[in-house]
Amino acid sequence: KFTEALSVSPSVIKTQEGRLNFNGQSESQGMLLVDSAESVDPVSGSFGIPVPVDAIQSIQVFSTPDSPAYGGFSGGLTRIEIRPPVPTWNYKVLDFLPSFRGKNDHLVGIANFTPRVEIGGPLIKNKLNFSEDIGYEFRRDPVHGLTWPYNETYTHSFNSFTEFQYTFSPKHLLSANVNIFPSTNLYSNIDTLIPQTASVNFHRRGVSVGFSDDYQFDSGMVLNTVVRYTNYYSNAEGQGTADMTIGPLGWGGNFFNAWWRNANQVEVLPMIQLPAKNWLGSHELKFGVDLLFRQFNSSSVSDPIDLQGLNNVTVETITFSGPGLLHVRGAELSEYAEDQWTLTKSFSINFGARATSQSNGAAFAFSPRAGLAYSLFSGKIIFRGGAGMIQGDVPLLAVNFADNQMRTLSFANLPIAGPLAGRTINLTNVYFPESGTIPVGPDDLGNSPNTFTWNVEVEAQVRKNLSLRTSYYETHTRDLFLVNPILPATGSNGTLDLRNSGSSHYRQAEVSGRYKPSEMGELNISYSWSQAHGDLNTLSDTFIPFQAPVLRPNAYGTQPSDIPQRAIAWGYVHLPWKFVVSPVADIHTGFAYSNVDALQNYVGAPYSLRYPTYFSMDVKIYRDFSMRLPFGDRSKHRKIRLGVYSLDVTNRQNPHDVFSNTSLPSPNSALPGPYFGEFAGFQRRFTGLAIGLGE
Repeated sequence: KFTEALSVSPSVIKTQEGRLNFNGQSESQGMLLVDSAESVDPVSGSFGIPVPVDAIQSIQVFSTPDSPAYGGFSGGLTRIEIRPPVPTWNYKVLDFLPSFRGKNDHLVGIANFTPRVEIGGPLIKNKLNFSEDIGYEFRRDPVHGLTWPYNETYTHSFNSFTEFQYTFSPKHLLSANVNIFPSTNLYSNIDTLIPQTASVNFHRRGVSVGFSDDYQFDSGMVLNTVVRYTNYYSNAEGQGTADMTIGPLGWGGNFFNAWWRNANQVEVLPMIQLPAKNWLGSHELKFGVDLLFRQFNSSSVSDPIDLQGLNNVTVETITFSGPGLLHVRGAELSEYAEDQWTLTKSFSINFGARATSQSNGAAFAFSPRAGLAYSLFSGKIIFRGGAGMIQGDVPLLAVNFADNQMRTLSFANLPIAGPLAGRTINLTNVYFPESGTIPVGPDDLGNSPNTFTWNVEVEAQVRKNLSLRTSYYETHTRDLFLVNPILPATGSNGTLDLRNSGSSHYRQAEVSGRYKPSEMGELNISYSWSQAHGDLNTLSDTFIPFQAPVLRPNAYGTQPSDIPQRAIAWGYVHLPWKFVVSPVADIHTGFAYSNVDALQNYVGAPYSLRYPTYFSMDVKIYRDFSMRLPFGDRSKHRKIRLGVYSLDVTNRQNPHDVFSNTSLPSPNSALPGPYFGEFAGFQRRFTGLAIGLGE
């Protein structure tokens, strides 16, 4: 999956829950562009629309994009370019053999089956080419820490990506694609503390249709127009309707929340690039418009939740009331202008600005950006730097926040509940302005999230086959939407506040090197230091991908994705007898976690504790064989790739979970475990075969 490749970037962290974080913020606050158009879930913003890896020509992860052509996010930006169809017929068949699972020296079924087929060629010679990438995925992933066979997640998915390209003339090209992506993920969030019975089933189906038209005028001006329509339907539910329980040993009962969402999005992006102009150097001017319309209908209904102490004594019950029917629509219009100014062969400046108007959020926002590049010694040393503002979108989940069901907190009359013992508190969903105390309506949400970012970088070619790069950048985001429960000192009426007063700060220093002695091998090494701080109750962290059962008071501090030190190495080496080995190693500071009490409140500073240092090495070794097959053109040789791969080849057994509830006995206690502070869910080595067939 393309999302697996993203985590090789030092600024991208895959958390314990399997979520991607960019610059310290969740993926739903970032942006994924496919051929310049947004390709995310219109409601949550998550990277829920798959793109087949065989259809991808390039992937770029921008930590600090300096072009004003990009907007609508506050975290990182990922851009995918689709590989155009080729004018000759070709095909590939990949991973067509299933992997089997063994248990106690016996086969117990298929572990995964992920065949992929690629086919393409000319439908009309020299005019119309097409390509089709089809992938099917059946996967049973074991989660260590639970008892077999109740320790597996099940994934069934299908992905069809069809690309057409029509050549009207050498100056006029039209491309169109259709992406269909249904999937089902059963027991999607299980771990040591979440058994299958308390987990969530997640279903998705959708289609994305887009086209891109490129026309070059006789003057040299280029007009590019991109249009994309996306329908994204998703729903999630627990395994039944029993009340959910949360205790020191984890979750029990059935997951409390069930929802469905049907979302539609249309985006239109016309862009004009003028021919180069000469004035004190060369200018490449670009002007564009980004028109975005989004809407969705949804239902979100929840069952009761019981918070329990060590002896299964209920200390708090959370109930929900109201229909939970949601409907939102919003539009956004952005215009931008950009100039790539080349003053000399060694010095260039890129500057521009983006103006954004939103029906939900800021009526007008101005976002200037600028960057420069300067080279020395015929390009052997390059200095780069940039700074600018990035305006994000108002999440659709924020606009209809008040229509969510109301929470009622009922505390048992027990000492463990403290001053809340015996009280019942209703939390009304309320909008508040950024710094005000008087509630407002959804039309007065305030500004959308915005980020100020800057970076500096030096890249040097030490030798012909060795290059080094060092960089530093910071991002400062404000106006993030926060969800914060406010409990009254007396009485029974409280509020669940939503206000855009949140902030986050991320900084990173990186040193990396690339060594390529020949075409027979390459080695990349990167070391990064980073720091991610911010508010913890952002809307994207409390309602995405699934609604949090317990909403704690907001706190500012270390982010769960904070990884102070990380080193990554990857590459490939050609061995004798035409074998190729490709390793990837990742070592970093352990993930952050928090201790909690029986009411699931933070104990001590949030996320001030750490898992052990994480280390993993994945290795793939393969060889390509050339042979003739008894079909098609017998004069052509087909390529068969045979190989093996091993994930976590050293069997490091990095822990995935921790018992962090202070109600548990200590390791020195005479009571049986699990004990407070004990790690669990240790990962293990996984080995399989890789087989492919193609041109």
